[in-house]
Amino acid sequence: MSDLAFKYVAAAIAVLPLGLVGLAVGKIFTTLVQCISQNPAAKEKVYALGLIGVAMTEAVALFALSVAFVILFS
Repeated sequence: MSDLAFKYVAAAIAVLPLGLVGLAVGKIFTTLVQCISQNPAAKEKVYALGLIGVAMTEAVALFALSVAFVILFS
């Protein structure tokens, strides 16, 4: 295999966590909606924590994507 093929394989492996990030964001929002429907009085606190969780999860996605770009374009 050539070096270019190894780069493509490594970039594909580096991007695999993006699928799990999508599942995690869906789970966070599902839990957020369930929690708000059970206790509407706690909406402000739960919503803020949910957004923090989504931001941290998306940070993992951005890190994985940046690693893939570094692999491809270096």
